[in-house]
Amino acid sequence: MRNLLPVLTVLALILGIWWAAVGPMNMRAALDIAERGGAAVVPEGSVARREVSVWRLMAQNSDHVAAGYDLDRPRLPTPTQVGAELWKTTGAMVLRGRAFSKRSLINHGWITLQSTLWGFLLGTTLGILGAVAIVYSRVADMSLMPWAIISQTVPIVALAPMIIVLSNQLGIEGRGVPKAIISAYLCYFPVLVSMVKGLRSPTSSELDLLKTYNTGPVQSFFKLRLPASVPFLFTALKVGIAAALVGTIVGELPTGAISGLGARILIGDQFGTPLAIWSALFAAAILAGLLVTALDLIQRVTLKRMGFRA
Repeated sequence: MRNLLPVLTVLALILGIWWAAVGPMNMRAALDIAERGGAAVVPEGSVARREVSVWRLMAQNSDHVAAGYDLDRPRLPTPTQVGAELWKTTGAMVLRGRAFSKRSLINHGWITLQSTLWGFLLGTTLGILGAVAIVYSRVADMSLMPWAIISQTVPIVALAPMIIVLSNQLGIEGRGVPKAIISAYLCYFPVLVSMVKGLRSPTSSELDLLKTYNTGPVQSFFKLRLPASVPFLFTALKVGIAAALVGTIVGELPTGAISGLGARILIGDQFGTPLAIWSALFAAAILAGLLVTALDLIQRVTLKRMGFRA
């Protein structure tokens, strides 16, 4: 309960701010609809209302404020609207036996998840191998690490189209490979940095102790450096899996795909359906939460078996 209460408090605060923001965000649209329906609005005409602050509009048209909380296509939907849309495209689909239909977010989430896991596996592998090279090679440390840092300064929204175009030229489009590469690009850096720190975490006295036992670099790696790096690795994996999911969603945006959470967001934007966008965003957040929770459970079990304190 000590951990749950702060979380619920922050959640309630977020929902309160969200509810309070709905009225101002949707006020102009609500007044436009009311005016087209023949209701009295002050001032008249959408052009005239653009020159008036939203707070003044709410004060002068207080009887229309409630309409902003019930728009079909709101600029900012209410939490209940998003929840209803999320249920309609997930739980309701499951109850009707259509969990993997084209309109189900479960289906879109599964498509995004596949590329995310492939990218996560690729990025994690590259990060671990790069960390080992940096720790055991001064040349790699001086050459690889600066390039790894520089690579993170390139905006992913600029890099994603180039990766997709290059993949298409190589004839590997439509296989999820471009999305996996983009996902791995965001994932490998936190793994690389954390593993370098983890592999270097053993003290000089611990390393000297192994030398007295006449252990070689390979034995030193598996007996000391690798076990010491496990807590650092799991911390990086939880950051990396969330970054990999973001990379996959970004990779789905410029491809014109019709499946995946990123494609769902793009289609919602093109057709002017904010509820579709918000429900897909929340589905992505829930998916990220489940992945991080799964890694956290694996971490607890692994560290307990290795003898680390909880």
